[in-house]
Amino acid sequence: MPNFKYGMTIEGKTSFNAVVLATREEADNAGRELMSRWFVPIGYEVVETDDAVNYKFDWNKGLQSIEE
Repeated sequence: MPNFKYGMTIEGKTSFNAVVLATREEADNAGRELMSRWFVPIGYEVVETDDAVNYKFDWNKGLQSIEE
């Protein structure tokens, strides 16, 4: 089962960090929430990854690191 990450698009280039979420919906919501706070990005993109999940996203609590 794939996991998902999101990247911010700035000046035509999309950059990703190490945040990996379990569902496309979580990644989309986290990307949308970050876009609402930043003024430089022109968009964001959600992609599948085989990397291990290391965060979860909740609208009320934001991104939360998952303890190993």
